[in-house]
Amino acid sequence: MNTLGMKTLLTKEVRRFMRVPGQTVLSPLISTSLYFLVFGYSLSGRVSEVEGVPYLQFIVPGLVFMGLANNAFLNSSSSLFITKIQGTVVDLLVAPLGPFELLAGFIAGAMVRGLLVGGLTWLVAMLFTGFHLEHALATVFFLLLSSYTFSVLGVLAAVWAEKFEQINFFPTFVMLPLTFLGGIFYSVRELPSPWNHVSLFNPMVYMVEGLRYGMLGRAGFSPVVGSGILLAVALVATGVAWAALRSGYKLKA
Repeated sequence: MNTLGMKTLLTKEVRRFMRVPGQTVLSPLISTSLYFLVFGYSLSGRVSEVEGVPYLQFIVPGLVFMGLANNAFLNSSSSLFITKIQGTVVDLLVAPLGPFELLAGFIAGAMVRGLLVGGLTWLVAMLFTGFHLEHALATVFFLLLSSYTFSVLGVLAAVWAEKFEQINFFPTFVMLPLTFLGGIFYSVRELPSPWNHVSLFNPMVYMVEGLRYGMLGRAGFSPVVGSGILLAVALVATGVAWAALRSGYKLKA
């Protein structure tokens, strides 16, 4: 294993997004904070509690998850895709880095950005709701696994995409709808039939509920289900991404 090369790629990835912190960190932080302020204060007057939890506290885990997942995905997908467009991906392929080191470097860099934005979102929320952490291990587990999963999905999107429109397809037409319908601003169990049953097929619901369990100690569904879905997606995506990098699929000219 080329540990030095993997660390170098990780350092390069972190420096890349830290060169423009206003775009990569501050912008998503402000956007997520606006969701918290607008939805939280506009709806908290009508909905004081959800499942026994004050509404402002209830939406915090979902907003942390949204900021973390979006930025982890965007970092790995944009970084690898830009190297494809610029033709510099050849430098990575001829370097003494195997598919594992390449995958680990891109994933680790994306995880740093995702966790940074998610952590800062949580800190902003604490100013309004105070600090709440019921199950520290569960919270850390879901934060790390969520950032890892969406980092790998970002690598897959970058490998598959050939145009800028394609790289935006997944976050725009898949992640965004599933996230907003994933119980961030409401409880899925309180939806009228048949939407409460339809929502059960949305994997984001279980991911958000898992993080909600860790932070608030309350969850509409078992956190074991959420962790199982995340692990399954992470394992499958990792295997596919490794195979794509190993074969040079859509990377070699």
